[in-house]
Amino acid sequence: MEELTSAQRKQLRSLAHHLKPVCYIGKSGLTESLKVSVDVALEAHELVKVKYVGCKDQKKELTAQLAEQTQSQLAGIIGHVAILYRQQRDPEKRNIELREP
Repeated sequence: MEELTSAQRKQLRSLAHHLKPVCYIGKSGLTESLKVSVDVALEAHELVKVKYVGCKDQKKELTAQLAEQTQSQLAGIIGHVAILYRQQRDPEKRNIELREP
């Protein structure tokens, strides 16, 4: 997947504004079950929010790891909430059309 442009990240952040977090990262950090939950949510929704309840001081590093492990891209971190995006593999099931760079 190509790297997101700043305009595309802005578009995704605006689309995520009304979404509720699908997963919460606590003091245990990144666990296998959390990774699977985020992966399933990305497959279903393409765009998800992940909220940091614990490990707030490590959110940048943990978000980068989570994005790499789920093969998603970081649209942004706002406060203690990370927004992740992964385009649906099936073109017929895609909900989000990104603006061209």
